[in-house]
Formats: sequence, C-alpha cells, structure tokens
Amino acid sequence: MTLLYTDASAARHLTPPGHPEQVARHAAVLDALAPLDLPRRDCPLADEADILRCHPDRYLRRLQQAVPAQGIVALDADTHMSPHSLDAALRAVGGACAAVDAVLGGEDEAAFVAMRPPGHHAERETPMGFCLLGTAAIAAKRGLDHHGLDRVAVVDFDVHHGNGTQDLLWDEPRAFFASTHQMPLYPGTGRASETGAHGQVMNAPLRPGSGGAEALAAWTAIAARLAEWRPGLVLISAGFDAHADDPLANLMWTERDFAAITRLIRDAARQAGAPVVSVLEGGYDLAALGRSARAHVETLRETPT
Repeated sequence: MTLLYTDASAARHLTPPGHPEQVARHAAVLDALAPLDLPRRDCPLADEADILRCHPDRYLRRLQQAVPAQGIVALDADTHMSPHSLDAALRAVGGACAAVDAVLGGEDEAAFVAMRPPGHHAERETPMGFCLLGTAAIAAKRGLDHHGLDRVAVVDFDVHHGNGTQDLLWDEPRAFFASTHQMPLYPGTGRASETGAHGQVMNAPLRPGSGGAEALAAWTAIAARLAEWRPGLVLISAGFDAHADDPLANLMWTERDFAAITRLIRDAARQAGAPVVSVLEGGYDLAALGRSARAHVETLRETPT
C-alpha cells in the first residue's frame, strides 16, 4: 500500500513571505496524494538518541536556543526558524525513523514521509539550504544501529546536491549514498570525484538543461550499483525541484521521469529484498510538486511483476 507519514507541524514551520520553502508545499503534496487513500500515520517526535547518531549534542542545543518566541529568525540567508520550526524538523526525523521501524517490521514494503522542513543540506553542525536536521541520514543510521542492519543506502534525486547527507555519511562504511543533481548549482558540492571515505559515495552531476534521457542514464548506473550494494533498507531523498517548471534550477524533468527513476530505485531495492522509505526534500512549483510526488508514490505502490 505504501504508508504515509505526516504531521500538522509541517504547516506551522513559517518562512518569510516569498520564500520558496513555503507552508503551501505541504498542502500541495497532501492534496495530490489524497486520492490514493494511503494508510496515514502521525509523525512522532524524534528520539534524541537518533539525532545524536548524526549531529552532536551541542548542535541540537544551539538549534533549541535559536527558536524564537515569536516571529521568524534567519540562521543564514536561506534558512529560517519560527516558533514551531524545530518541532516540525523533529517530527520529520521522528516520522522517518518510525517509517523505518514499520517497513523493517514488515508492515509495508514502502513508506513516504511528507514533511517539511527538508533535511538533506543540514551538515553535522551547520543548518543550511532550508534544512535543520539530516532526516534521511538519521533514518539510515537508525536502520544500522537500532535494527542492526549490515548495509543501508540513501539515494537522492533532488536537483541540489545532498551535501548534508554526504557529510553525515562520509565516514560510514555501511551506508551507500548516491545523488544526481544539477551542477553548477547550490551548494556547489557533489563532484564525481567525491566518493566517500570508503568509496561508498556516488555522485552523478548533470548539466543545466539536462532532461529525462540524461536522468535515466545516470539512474540506471546508480541502480546497478545499488543492487550490487544489497542494502537491507533504501532511503530516498525525494526532491522534485528537477522538474522543468521549478523556479530554482534548470533541469528539464517531468513527472514521468520521476516515476521512471523511482521504478529503477524500487526494482533495485526489491532485488535486494530491501524495503523503501522516501522522505520529501525540495520542489518549489506547487503544481509540479504535487504531480511529481503523486507519480513517485504511485510508482512505489506498483505491484511486483
């Protein structure tokens, strides 16, 4: 069926007027998924032990101290906090970890975590790129350290490189990380030469203007490596800002491309016998975001052939 994890706190994380990472993104995704009638679960607050597998205690305390009593504060030029922002980020992490528990417990083959703020730019001690906590990396570590998996994988098709996920998993020999992303583009990382401390990182940068053919070629290669890795769990950082209609970048994907990429990832995961947890990252044209998220989740739900 594919489980849906979400929480009302996602709509209480406020950003300045005109900011692309806006409250309406959450509604756009949920509205698009509503006709699928997914089993819906609330996101619990993250356990600090899960967060501390990726971020040090001093970083979490800094975030707690930065929460404003009212209004909106800027952590950098792009990343903001309002009174409920940290709660939303903690529930995004909690939802991803709960989804990991559910799929590894055999409750479903896949889950989608529809939360904001996103997480794949948050480095070990640095919030950036709209992100506060490294949601996908933390969920991967839960699979490894709480459930005792030998190997996990995180794959990222957001148009921006997941520098935070890469930073958090760079020294983790049990975690494969792969990403396609436009280059040059924020945050400037993700060269093919960045391969991790143990050769377990795979970056496939794409040129501006690249479309579905280039995307499928890159993801066919990633899927082959993913199948070889044979993870016990696959995490997807599902950003939909590579869509041709997105205002923040210049890739030319359509929802059909997101479906095709998702199918490659899902099939590689099934080949390894691994369940999938997908977490929402970017996507800033509301209509394209909704259509693409639905195509992604519909593909995750497809019956094995």
